Amino acid sequence: MPRGRYSLHDPHDHTPLAEEHFQCAVGPSGWRYVSQLTTPSGDHHGSVDLTLDELGRPLRLELHAAAWQVRGAALDGVTWVRTDPTGTDATEGNVRAHAFTGTSPAFLVATARLLRLTPSAATRVRLVAFTNPVLAPRTVDQSWALLRREAHATDNDPLTVDEYQVTALDTGEQHSVHIAGDVVLSAPGIELEDLESPPSAFT
Repeated sequence: MPRGRYSLHDPHDHTPLAEEHFQCAVGPSGWRYVSQLTTPSGDHHGSVDLTLDELGRPLRLELHAAAWQVRGAALDGVTWVRTDPTGTDATEGNVRAHAFTGTSPAFLVATARLLRLTPSAATRVRLVAFTNPVLAPRTVDQSWALLRREAHATDNDPLTVDEYQVTALDTGEQHSVHIAGDVVLSAPGIELEDLESPPSAFT
């Protein structure tokens, strides 16, 4: 059960945004990721709770940020309910998309798990992104390509690292994402600062 800490920063000017303390686990029915976010000053900043089924589809998503809340799941595409800080105004949304995304590294692992690409393969994916600070939903289209898969020697078993190229289809902007099992090693705006146990391997 990997447990650790990511630092999140603005990918353009590197301004620190938050730290994400996480743990995740592969189970017989899929994968679960839970985390708590804190600001650079140490204040509570939000939380992520994401459960995938064995095919990588979002069974359950719960996000909290700035007193806003989103609950979602794969249903007729993806469906979610977004609640305002007062708890009195809830807005439901539905999009013919494959899954969710956002600033948490969990969503990069989830998308990679959903697509299950082989080296040199590429595909398009439509995602609903929840953007901070108010978890506003936005539909995005991306292209994911698995450039290479390499095994790196460690003190224990070899660590297999996948390097993806992710392209935003509306702007053409490209970036690289490195993932080992269910842990993001590096991505724009994301640094793995601490990992207490090796990543879990998806079967």
